[in-house]
Amino acid sequence: MHIAIVGAGQAGAALAAKLRALGHTGPVTLIGAEPAAPYQRPPLSKAYLLGEMPLERLMLRAPEFWQAQDIRLMTGAAVSSLDPVARTLRVGDEVLRWDQLALTTGAHVRRLPAAMGGNLPGVHYVRTLADVDGMAPEFVAGRRVLIVGGGYIGLEAAAVAAKKGLHVTLIEAAPRILQRVAALETSDWFRALHTRHGVQIIEGVALSGLTGQGLVSGADLADGRHIPCDFAIVGVGILPETALAEAAGIALDNGIATDEQGRTSAPGIWAAGDCASFPHGAGRLRLESVPNAIDMAECVAGNMLGAGKPYAPKPWFWSDQYDVKLQIAGLNTGYTRVVVRDGGTARSHWYYAGDRLLAVDAMNDPRAFMIARRLIEAGRSADPALVADPATDLKSLMG
Repeated sequence: MHIAIVGAGQAGAALAAKLRALGHTGPVTLIGAEPAAPYQRPPLSKAYLLGEMPLERLMLRAPEFWQAQDIRLMTGAAVSSLDPVARTLRVGDEVLRWDQLALTTGAHVRRLPAAMGGNLPGVHYVRTLADVDGMAPEFVAGRRVLIVGGGYIGLEAAAVAAKKGLHVTLIEAAPRILQRVAALETSDWFRALHTRHGVQIIEGVALSGLTGQGLVSGADLADGRHIPCDFAIVGVGILPETALAEAAGIALDNGIATDEQGRTSAPGIWAAGDCASFPHGAGRLRLESVPNAIDMAECVAGNMLGAGKPYAPKPWFWSDQYDVKLQIAGLNTGYTRVVVRDGGTARSHWYYAGDRLLAVDAMNDPRAFMIARRLIEAGRSADPALVADPATDLKSLMG
């Protein structure tokens, strides 16, 4: 049985490796549009951009792994068409026949429209190795960088730029940074962190457009202000990569729609990772994270071989900014209050719906993260009053 995988990111690499670990001996083909072998994306906007992580450490597997596992790795290979009836893929001049197919196509950045200057030279986006290699020479001390978007990607880029001695201005159209993903308390904490490092943050003001003649030189804001810059980084979110699936007639719903085991609407075709949405509660969920990409891909690998196991997500995320490691467990959707646990250098924000623990944001507090994660995954809560008391031994909450 030939299993083909389209998309050679974190999910695709995990799926291919898991097939072999589970004993699949038939052909496996892993197809990636980028010229590089499968690599980690999170360090791109952090350690790699800072120059603290060499290229070889970005790679998910040593080069010899793919050959040793008898996995055909095709890089720089764009899939132009998918025929779910004939069970074929066209990759360049080659037509590949498959018995089962996994779509792990990931996501692409949301770009600013050309009319807003989104295509001007000197405007950068953060998603691929090529993106970061292209912007790295811009990071010279004393230069001015404008960052559009106050989500985690924008804040991570701001932290790198500030550490490298650049003058950083970040603009966010929403009333506060991190508004879509975090509580006010977390937004306030990270705003203060960046302000201490010299980052100017402008919130609640939309971007009218980037300006420049042949090269970006500034930004016009909706309130009439003009912000000069030497280059710009846009971090306004990502969109699931669904074009191939859509052209093949596969059902979409906030990404490629799958059932609880990862099957799409087309027989023999599965999906996992950033591109895939799956049943969750009364609705559907699509998670943009490395842990989800790995866990869902490995679950799908087993199901392709007949395991018949529903995917049960265990959401967790992280972000590195300056000397702060933020770790997030759970999903805060529907929270009604936030309990703050302040331990000085370690701090955590616990999200509750009534008395039910939903999620935690832990800043330099790995103990709070681990305890909260275990509670959430077990469907348990912790007394908010005990959580808020710094004298409480967090381990006792597990009792």
